[in-house]
Amino acid sequence: MSFTESAHDMRDELVRLRHSLHTTPEVGLTLPRTQEKVLQALDGLPLEITTGTTLSSVTAVLRGGAGGGAEAPSVLLRGDMDALPVAERNDLPFISRIDGQMHACGHDLHTAMLAGAAHLLSARRERLAGDVIFMFQPGEEGHEGARHMIGEGVLDAAGARPVAAYGMHVVSAMLPPGLFASRPGPIMAAADVFAVTVKGRGGHGSSPHRALDPIQAGCEMVSALQAMVTRTFDVFDPVVVTVGQFHAGTTDNVIPDEAYFEATVRTFSPDNRKAVKRRLVELVEGIAAAHGLTVEASFGMGYPVTVNDSGEAGFAGRTADELFGPGRYFVTPQPVMGSEDFSYVLEQVPGAFVFLGACPPDLDPASAPYNHSPEARFDDSVLPDGAALYASLAMSRLAVP
Repeated sequence: MSFTESAHDMRDELVRLRHSLHTTPEVGLTLPRTQEKVLQALDGLPLEITTGTTLSSVTAVLRGGAGGGAEAPSVLLRGDMDALPVAERNDLPFISRIDGQMHACGHDLHTAMLAGAAHLLSARRERLAGDVIFMFQPGEEGHEGARHMIGEGVLDAAGARPVAAYGMHVVSAMLPPGLFASRPGPIMAAADVFAVTVKGRGGHGSSPHRALDPIQAGCEMVSALQAMVTRTFDVFDPVVVTVGQFHAGTTDNVIPDEAYFEATVRTFSPDNRKAVKRRLVELVEGIAAAHGLTVEASFGMGYPVTVNDSGEAGFAGRTADELFGPGRYFVTPQPVMGSEDFSYVLEQVPGAFVFLGACPPDLDPASAPYNHSPEARFDDSVLPDGAALYASLAMSRLAVP
């Protein structure tokens, strides 16, 4: 029986696991209920299981029966498990029961698919020409869970470092259900935070000339950031700067002492990541000086660029074609401006990150609520195919000399 046939036979179990995870989402690095459900899903399989010490991770190693040993090659498969601090707005029988928390990014599907892959590969253990590391990871949503798991030894869990690593991410929009997409090279952006405090001198709103208004200068900075990006950086090596919060003042007739804003900064190349940091600071300092104010500007480095190895991205595409037939996988011409902490894994292990369309069939992928929306919905029908691709990538890659 093929991977796809076996995966579709276990569809009901995958859906039950996904729905159970969806009703009890957990945020951050500590996910005790989620960890327990993963351990239950893996119970009885021939896996070497360890759990994290500083986070609720699960690492499971499957030892292959064909060509094992201390120096056997290994492949890593990763699924993230954490949810978001989002209040769900959906009419579903399995809606989140935790106030203010939701699996709005589809990590419940990732977890269920990876557990399914563990079952599929365990049933074929004697044919595996090496070992498989299953990386069930908390804290992807801004908590650097992958970096924590690397620090606790996930990349060395099987002995030798993996020869390849694969991650998958469902999307509730953009792609039709069941369509896989990836590309060689950068596939997701680096995400950094630019924080600025504009320091002025407060005063009465009726007499702005007697104060140093940080709001006016701060607004000028926000507008100038956009112009600077378009006039400084090549559109074919894009930079995105988006101000997501601006705080100042307490009432209408008081000029405050300070204004504060934060922006997310997205880049795809090390050169631009370095250059935009310098240019942003120069810009806000220059505008502040022109108005007789001062600024405190900081640049917090976030997730690095997620870069697919060209060979592994091509291998993932060929594997999907062999598994599902032509037309189910395409090479996306452009990367995505979102960010991913699987980037930490791909900095050390060649691999590929693959998107899977999970837009419900009653919605239009062009207009459906996207990941992180409180109204995001994901189609359960993709679960077997995601599990099958995970499993096929590991088995096929281990068969490569």
